Order: sequence, then C-alpha cells, then structure tokens
Amino acid sequence: MLLLDCNPEVDSLKHLLETGTSVNAPPDSCERSPVHLAAGGGLVYFLLWQLQMGADLNQQDVLGEAPLHKAAKVGSLECLSLLVASDAQIDLCNKDGQTAEDLAWSCGFPECAKFLTTIKYMQTIKLSEQSDRDHCVPVLRHKRSFGSAENTSGKRKC
Repeated sequence: MLLLDCNPEVDSLKHLLETGTSVNAPPDSCERSPVHLAAGGGLVYFLLWQLQMGADLNQQDVLGEAPLHKAAKVGSLECLSLLVASDAQIDLCNKDGQTAEDLAWSCGFPECAKFLTTIKYMQTIKLSEQSDRDHCVPVLRHKRSFGSAENTSGKRKC
C-alpha cells in the first residue's frame, strides 16, 4: 500500500476523484483524464470503474497517448487486458508514431508487447475472415423431388 501512496499517478487520481471530476474531462495541462491516470498507475479497479462510468478509452492526451499507451508503458497486463476487452483501438499511434505495443517493447515489458501482438494478429485474422464472408456468393441449392420425375402414367421421364 505504501508503494501506491508514492505513485504520482495515484495521487493525481485521488485528487480528481475527491473533486468530482468528469470521467472524460481533461483535468490537467497534459490533458490526462482519470482513465489515463488509472491505466498509467496500473490500477485496474479504478480503470474498470472509469470505463463503467463511460470514460472514453481512446481519448488521447497532449502526447497523443491513449490509456492503452499508459498501461503499456508501466507494464500493466491487467489494464491492457481490460482495455482490449473493452474494444480499445490497439493500432492507435501517439505523436511519435508509436503504438502501445511499440511502447511496451521499448519500456522493457515483453509480456505486454507479446499480448498486444497476439491481439493484433487475432483481430487481423478476424477481419480477413469477415471480408472473405462478405465477398462470397451464396450457392443456390435445388431440392430434387423424386415424385415429380414420374408422369401420371407411372413411367419415369428421361
């Protein structure tokens, strides 16, 4: 608990929650919303609460970073999982052109980077399968009726 008390992200989040800040309001000069602070602090329960309150999970701060970027920078696999499950855009780039996956690699969190790589791969496969289904031409199947092959005289037609 002492570790949480020393985290500047947590202190900022506590202040915002005490003052009743709106979940999507840019509260500081860096335009970090409470959801950015929760993800950047690795606080999955605060993040879940923010998302349930309608927080914009793709809102970008002055660095162009979304909560997914913040969670990747601190190596919070739990926050990344929650954001991905909530349909966060994993291909969103910050002002330096980096995705959350790029930041996870550069900050030394390979498990987070591999998770995001896997999710991106799965989404790509899902989109290609959906695209293939959209381009398929339906095959019309004709039912054969053996009763109609016979005429009234009982002889079979050729």
